[in-house]
Amino acid sequence: MKIRVGYELIYDFPQPTPIVMVLGTHFTRASDVIVPDYLTTSPSVPIAPYRDVFGNWCSRIVAPAGRMRLSADGVVRDTGLPDVIAPSASQHAVEDLPAETLIFLLGSRYCETERLSEVAWNLFEKSPPGWPRVQAICDFVHRHIAFGYEHARATMTSWEVFNEGKGVCRDYAHLAITFCRCMNIPARYCTGYLGDIGVPPPYGPMDFASWFEAYLGGRWYTFDARNNMPRIGRVLIAQGRDAADVPITHTFGPNTLVSFKVWTDEVR
Repeated sequence: MKIRVGYELIYDFPQPTPIVMVLGTHFTRASDVIVPDYLTTSPSVPIAPYRDVFGNWCSRIVAPAGRMRLSADGVVRDTGLPDVIAPSASQHAVEDLPAETLIFLLGSRYCETERLSEVAWNLFEKSPPGWPRVQAICDFVHRHIAFGYEHARATMTSWEVFNEGKGVCRDYAHLAITFCRCMNIPARYCTGYLGDIGVPPPYGPMDFASWFEAYLGGRWYTFDARNNMPRIGRVLIAQGRDAADVPITHTFGPNTLVSFKVWTDEVR
C-alpha cells in the first residue's frame, strides 16, 4: 500500500518570528519513504535541522514579517495491516525496565500522575497486568471522553480532561498515558498521520493525529484510546512525553494561523 501524506499551513506574522517545527515522517519509517515529505517554505528561508532529546528530527526557521506558507507532500509505503494486537504481552516490574523507558513513567506537562494516581489505582488495580490492563485503560478513556473539536484547548491537562470528560485525540492520549504511568507502565505520546483507510464513512475533517505507545513484553506497542480499534496506515512523525515535546509548530512570537490543511490518502 502507498499513502500520500502532507500538509499546508499558512500563517501571518506581524514581525520576524522564530519557529520550531516537528513535521517530517519519523526516521523509523525512512525505508518506507517513496517520495520524501520535505518541508518547503514560501517565501524561501534557511531551514536548520536538529534532533531533539527523543531522537525526533526538528526544523528551525525565522519567518519574515508577512504571510508564510509551510508545506510538504510525500508518499510512504505501508504494509496495509492494522495495528498489532498482542494480548499476552506482559508488564515489566519497574526494576526490570530498560533505563531509557523510565522517563515515560514520570509525570509531565500534560500528564499529571501525582493528581491521578489514586484514581488510576481505584479504577484499574483489579485488571490483569500487561496488555489487558492497558486495554482496560483505553476502554475507560474511550467511554469517558466526548470527542469534539470545539473542546480543543491548548492548555488542557489530563486532570482537566478526566474531570471535564471532553476533548480531542491528544486529550484521549494524555489521559490514557497518565493512567498507564500511574500503573507503572511506561507510555509515550505519539503524533503523526492517520487517515480513514479501512473505515466506513462518514469521514471527519483531516488533521494530524495523536495516539500513544506502551512498553510491554520488551517492546513498544501502539494504542489509540480515541478510536479504540486497530487502524491501518499510521505514519509516525514524532514521540515524546506528551504534546509539549512534539509540537507540530512552536512559534516564538505573535501570529495568526490563516489556513490549515492535512492529507493522508491511499494511492491507488
